[in-house]
Amino acid sequence: MSSKGIHIESLSKRYGDGDTAVFALRDVNMHVAPGEVVGLIGPSGSGKSTLLKCLGAVIEPTAGRMTLGDEVIYADGWKVRDLRALRRDKIGFVFQAPYLIPFLDVTDNVALLPMLAGVANGESRAKALELLTALDVQHRARAMPSQLSGGEQQRVAIARGLVNRPPVILADEPTAPLDSERAMAVIRILNDMARKFET
Repeated sequence: MSSKGIHIESLSKRYGDGDTAVFALRDVNMHVAPGEVVGLIGPSGSGKSTLLKCLGAVIEPTAGRMTLGDEVIYADGWKVRDLRALRRDKIGFVFQAPYLIPFLDVTDNVALLPMLAGVANGESRAKALELLTALDVQHRARAMPSQLSGGEQQRVAIARGLVNRPPVILADEPTAPLDSERAMAVIRILNDMARKFET
C-alpha cells in the first residue's frame, strides 16, 4: 500500500454512551491516493459530513486510525499537537457557501492563509494571484466579495482552499448553491486542480 495520500482504518464516531449511543460512523476504511478525487454519496444522516469533519480535524473520532502521507494524525486519540497548524498547512477546505471575508478584496481573501502561516505579504499575494489566474478570476483580484457572481465567489473559495498547496482538499457540497452549469464547472475545476497539484 502506498505511503502517500490518506489512509483511514476502522474509523468510528459515536455520540453518547450505552443504550443511547448513536454511531455516525462505524469502522470506516478508505484509501485516497494523491491526485485522486473521491465523492461521498449517501442519504442525509449517513455520516458524510461527519467523515469530512473527522478528516479535517474539526471533530475527534471515537476510535480508529487516520494517516496523512507518512504522518499518523489520529490513532485512538490525536497524534498531532497543533491541530490548527494541521488544518492550515495540510488541509484545504471548500464549503457549500464560500465564506469570503466581506471587508477583504479577492486577493486578500486568498492571501490571508499563507500570511497567517508566516509567509511574507508579497509572496502570499503572488501565490493568490497565481491561483486566481489558474481559476480564471484574476480580473476580479481587487473586487470585493459582494461584487462577485456566485460562480466567481466559489472559484475564489477554491483558490483559498488551494493556496497553501495542502495535500488534502475537503469539499463539503461545494456545488449545492449553484445551477447545474456552474456546478459542473466547479467539479471540473476541482478535478483539474487535483491533477495539477496532486492534492
